[in-house]
Amino acid sequence: MVTEYTLPPHNIEAEKWVISWAFMDNETVWIFEWDGIVPNDFYQKEHGMIYEAISQLWNEKKTIDPVTVSDQLSKNWNLENVWWIDYLYELSAFLISTSPCVEYSKIVKEKSLLRQVLKVCQQITGDAYEQKDTVEIFDSIEKRIFDLTQNQVGDNILSIEEILKNRVEDYMEIVDHPENYNANKVNSGYTQIDEMLTGFKPGELIILAARPSMWKTAFALNVLTNIALEQKKSVAMLSLEMSKESIVDRIMSEVSWVPMYKISKWNLDNADFAQMGEAMEKLSTANIFLDDKAWITVPMLKSKLRKLKIEKKQLDLVIIDYLQLMHSTVFQNNRVQEISEISRGLKELAKELQVPILALSQLSRAVESRVDKKPQLSDLRESGSIEQDADSVLMLHREEYYDPDTDRKWATDVCIRKNRNGAVWEVELHFEKEIMKFVETKKEKKWDGTY
Repeated sequence: MVTEYTLPPHNIEAEKWVISWAFMDNETVWIFEWDGIVPNDFYQKEHGMIYEAISQLWNEKKTIDPVTVSDQLSKNWNLENVWWIDYLYELSAFLISTSPCVEYSKIVKEKSLLRQVLKVCQQITGDAYEQKDTVEIFDSIEKRIFDLTQNQVGDNILSIEEILKNRVEDYMEIVDHPENYNANKVNSGYTQIDEMLTGFKPGELIILAARPSMWKTAFALNVLTNIALEQKKSVAMLSLEMSKESIVDRIMSEVSWVPMYKISKWNLDNADFAQMGEAMEKLSTANIFLDDKAWITVPMLKSKLRKLKIEKKQLDLVIIDYLQLMHSTVFQNNRVQEISEISRGLKELAKELQVPILALSQLSRAVESRVDKKPQLSDLRESGSIEQDADSVLMLHREEYYDPDTDRKWATDVCIRKNRNGAVWEVELHFEKEIMKFVETKKEKKWDGTY
């Protein structure tokens, strides 16, 4: 019920949370900018002033903390009140007693939009009481509503003519300098796969799926080293399952050709150590970045990758091992919706950062109950949205795992089940188990002619 004393929509706790999280992790300002937060969105005037100072420090790539914000406030408003610094320290400690939730920044924005709606309604009511010309009133209403929706809708829908004007320049650049176009792509290092996928392109989400014991992590690490060492590109891998040390051991085995069992059992001789020394020399100059934090959400991932891209000036591929171990920020009681939110978030992140993301995924047990054990898109675990969001889906299959007597020992089929840019087919790779490395075979690719 609305009364004379009803306050406009607002949420002071959510406003405090936004400022507090900016203090705790400066990179979260990316999230607030993505949600379209501006100083005027804060109901409490002081919070708007503080957020304006935070935005200024962020744009100048300066540290955001109570001291720097207090100094910026003094520059902006000639403030010398001791209350400000005490309040800033109080806000910086706010998250200690409050659980983080990315929805709070959206709450601040939504309350601001509702206040704007009320303001427009009040203006329309005032025009009506003043008994202005009805045509003028309706014109004013239309304009005010349009201006309000622009704040929510964002970018305009473009005509094909406008898009083509930009694309003509892109086409000419490809013709004149094809090397620049290909420079933006990364290749898996496996010729037949790269021919069909035409490489991993910026903004793409590539899913690598398999049942356990199909060596999908090994395949992902092979792709990582191929890209980082052979193509001299920058790769970040976030492993939610293995430690950084275990990942490095696997990479060392692959690059040095020292068997993995010798490294894991600490059974190394001088010859092994010499080989590993050469591998260390190669790897120490490679742009490989590893993170083994076991609990991560899409917003946390965004913050890490944005910071990495800013600091290192380059990021060519992101690998996530694996998708089902990520945590959602909403739908905590519905795993299907959680996975849908995660896969959609990864696709949006790939487009935003203009970096391909290779996300590993588990397959459901439905594979085990079929006569034909080759994985299909319907086997993607817990959510069909993974298939929908992905640009390409690669699935690994080992015949030997299900049939120990097969004559295809150590053979692994890379089954391309979705390819937005070309055909669906299978490629056979041979797995060198001792060094955890896939190598190409001379066997021709199996292409069923479908797209």
